[in-house]
Amino acid sequence: MDFYGVEEKIRLRAPLDFGNLFSKTIELFKLVWMQGFITLLFNALSALVLLVILYIPLIALGLIDPVAFESQDPPTIYPLFVMLLMPIIFVCISAVSLLLMAGFYRVCKIKDENLTAAEGHFFYFKKKYIRKAFILALITIGFVIAGMLTCGFGLIYLGVPLALFPVFLAFDEELSAIEIVKASFALGNKNWLVLFGLLLILGFIAQLGVLLCFVGIFFTAMLSRVSIYYAYKDGVGFKDETEDRLKSLMSDFE
Repeated sequence: MDFYGVEEKIRLRAPLDFGNLFSKTIELFKLVWMQGFITLLFNALSALVLLVILYIPLIALGLIDPVAFESQDPPTIYPLFVMLLMPIIFVCISAVSLLLMAGFYRVCKIKDENLTAAEGHFFYFKKKYIRKAFILALITIGFVIAGMLTCGFGLIYLGVPLALFPVFLAFDEELSAIEIVKASFALGNKNWLVLFGLLLILGFIAQLGVLLCFVGIFFTAMLSRVSIYYAYKDGVGFKDETEDRLKSLMSDFE
């Protein structure tokens, strides 16, 4: 479905209900908490690998010219190299996170609807999704910088639509990266207060995992993210649901 179809579905859907989303999120989280932990683990490992890349030139320089490290200050070329490479690394980390989160939302759909499809956390690591993920990563970083320039107040507003990026990436493959941004803001703006409240409260509940020897938080951290799945399901709806409704309407006229 194209962007205008998605936008029309968002417009026609009833506003999201806080209590309904909250209860469904808790129930589904019981089924996907392990997959959420695995997603978080893959996110951390990918970020670690990408950050290690920053030190590869330094290691290579040490092997080629050990004398360069006899002084306390690093070689001049290394800080310059890091300044150039750091933004690229951050974009890569953000893009990988978007793709992994899209995979997590696919898992949520499989568990929620009792489907038999293979889960696959790396399902969206394909050319057509990777390209969109990198564009969305650049846009995300741009929004974050803009939000920080408003003393952080902008980030409070932007947090809701930014959280919706990966779920649209997962379930609306026809949309371009820019259209995913527009759809996220359309759904986020319509239900901003409900979604903000959900993310805030569920995020606070997730922090209670720290009581379990500080390790439990890694298992509860994805709780608030599950609510985004239901925000999409109730606020937009899946393609197959739309087709079923159309068939039902057509049958009424026959």
